[in-house]
Amino acid sequence: MCGIVGLHLRNPELYPRLGELLTGMLCEMQDRGADSAGVAVYGDPRWSPAGSVAVSFVPDAASTALTSGTSAHEAAATLTAALGSPVEVVDAGPTLVAHAVASPTTAGASDVVALRAAVVASYPEALVTGFGDDVAVLKGVGHPRDLATAFGLEQAQGWQGVGHTRMATESAVTAGGCHPYAVGPDQCLVHNGSFSNHASIRRDLRAKGVAFDSENDTEVGARFVADRLEAGYDVETALKELLVTFDGFYTLLVSNSRSFAVVRDAIACKPAIIAETDDWVAMASEYRALVGLPGVAAARIYEPEPERIYAWTR
Repeated sequence: MCGIVGLHLRNPELYPRLGELLTGMLCEMQDRGADSAGVAVYGDPRWSPAGSVAVSFVPDAASTALTSGTSAHEAAATLTAALGSPVEVVDAGPTLVAHAVASPTTAGASDVVALRAAVVASYPEALVTGFGDDVAVLKGVGHPRDLATAFGLEQAQGWQGVGHTRMATESAVTAGGCHPYAVGPDQCLVHNGSFSNHASIRRDLRAKGVAFDSENDTEVGARFVADRLEAGYDVETALKELLVTFDGFYTLLVSNSRSFAVVRDAIACKPAIIAETDDWVAMASEYRALVGLPGVAAARIYEPEPERIYAWTR
């Protein structure tokens, strides 16, 4: 049992309230899993300012503390020296978010690869939790409410957020076992349920050269989707292939900078609810996570059907 929440804002006037709304949603799901939690936030000007690339990381992947243990100032100096150009670092509890100005002559891809390489080289024990132009991925071990405070989540802004509270069932309670899994640029996946054939799919992906950070079954799903997106699939097509490849019971929420998608397995025994208004689209494991959203009383509320992909684009 885990808790999933997601909020896709259609009305730019609500962007300054993203963190406030997402915090309320995440904390309502804490009873579904209180050993760890994480969020992905798209478009926050502190963590992923316009014109920059960002890499989120936990300096010590084995740590269970609510702080990173590394000062943002120290990390900025270390990464600036490693990259050879200025890097700024923001402290977000267990996670640090490093960002650097993207070169105007590139699409940003090479810049984020270079920044990520600098993080890995400078912090060999680190876990990279997310990377891209628009996303910050913050996660850690601890109670979801404590983590939301440590992240400074209520102050976040942006157009989209995804969150997860975890009750571990099949892998370690570590930063590497926390959701979201953000293994492709600006991509994110959270999962409630279990994949029964994840071991064989992991072997297939490893045979293609895909590396893994954990033994968590969710990471297999995230890397499968990332592999398909890298091959040129869109999110909906990647999820259609996931439906025919993975066995088990699951509700998934998958996002990138432009889209937000929900899918359930054929039996659909893992709870999920969607609400829509002209101002936003929201998804959660339970309705109580949605009650604090503005205008929810007038929202169209429904349960997603089995094996149907629901997707929204920005």
